[in-house]
Amino acid sequence: MSDGRASLALDFYLGRTEAPVYDDDGNPVLYTKGAMKGKPKYTVRHQRRREALNLYIWVVPRTAQERQQNKNTLQLAEKIRFEREQEMLEDRKGYRLKKEKESNFLRYFEQHRDNEAFTISVRKSYKYSYIRFTEYLAGNPIYSKYATILPMDAITPDMVMGFTNYLRKKCTGEGPRKNYHWFKKVVADAVEEELMRKNPCKGIRIVYDTNVMLKEILSPKEIRKLASFRYEGEHREVQRAFIFCCHTGMRYCDVSELTFANIDTDGMVMRFTQKKSAGRSAHAAVVTPLNDELLKLIGTPKGDDPAKEKIFILPHKGTARKHLARWVKLTGITKHITWHCARHSFAVNLLNAGANIKTVSALLGHASIKMTEKYLHVVDALKQKAINSLGKTNFDTEDDED
Repeated sequence: MSDGRASLALDFYLGRTEAPVYDDDGNPVLYTKGAMKGKPKYTVRHQRRREALNLYIWVVPRTAQERQQNKNTLQLAEKIRFEREQEMLEDRKGYRLKKEKESNFLRYFEQHRDNEAFTISVRKSYKYSYIRFTEYLAGNPIYSKYATILPMDAITPDMVMGFTNYLRKKCTGEGPRKNYHWFKKVVADAVEEELMRKNPCKGIRIVYDTNVMLKEILSPKEIRKLASFRYEGEHREVQRAFIFCCHTGMRYCDVSELTFANIDTDGMVMRFTQKKSAGRSAHAAVVTPLNDELLKLIGTPKGDDPAKEKIFILPHKGTARKHLARWVKLTGITKHITWHCARHSFAVNLLNAGANIKTVSALLGHASIKMTEKYLHVVDALKQKAINSLGKTNFDTEDDED
């Protein structure tokens, strides 16, 4: 401190928690090299706490009085330290301070939802799962009494099973599996911290075929139809960016932040880091070759600082989604097209054109080929549909058999 004294505090180390790292499909991420090669990655969080004692000592005592004050203060600090250790030892779990124990599962869920240590996308995932779970509790006559306060030990396998059934009815596509996945992570953390005696989710699963493609695919012909269609009230930046995504596989969150610094016109390549996996995957950086058509879509900088100038000036994602839906509808395409359909269409159209799956995986920035394999099933289905579209052969084989 400025007056030559130091403030004393107690530091508590309350252990650590380990949470497995998952890829976009919910599969454990493995180390690819080193001594841990082939083993799953974990995110380690250390639990620490500091308590200010409001006690002070002289850093450089100059008088006998100051030295005696230091001695008395340190003795008091040691006494407080001993008392805190006894409190921890007497705690029935033996590793956390009693006043820090969380008994309300919903409040514990909210802590995950609001924890800034997680990425924005992870916090959103916790948020949507939390909303679904609280909706389920409020709408269930048996569990509605827990709508605001849910004791940890009140969560039973029957409650969890009912929640999975609710998700299957309420959500579509990957929604049930994803919402349940984040709910299970919260429960697993509570069990790990010994806030729950048993894991009520054990043995309860939402089976989902990761190879099923649930989003619609735009064919090259439909993409060209969209690109050439004009209408009153159109949003040309939204249209230009969406067509660009159909030809590069970019997500909205990435294309909306793309600047001319990401474009190497001489090398005819685009380099960017995927926002979704930045800092969490070794495959977050993507290099995409460009051709004359894509460079034409990109255009040229208009300002004095091209490195910071965005290529596409896009509105909020919700507004862009509305413009996209109107554009698709007026074009006469009856498919339910979202922005992410551009990424899926890019992958499927490349595979249909004969591209190698490893090449497609690299262009999409996937951490493993397994994430890309689901597109192969769509390609197989399209091939089957193409064969069936030829109709009957009308060739009579009865005479040959005789």
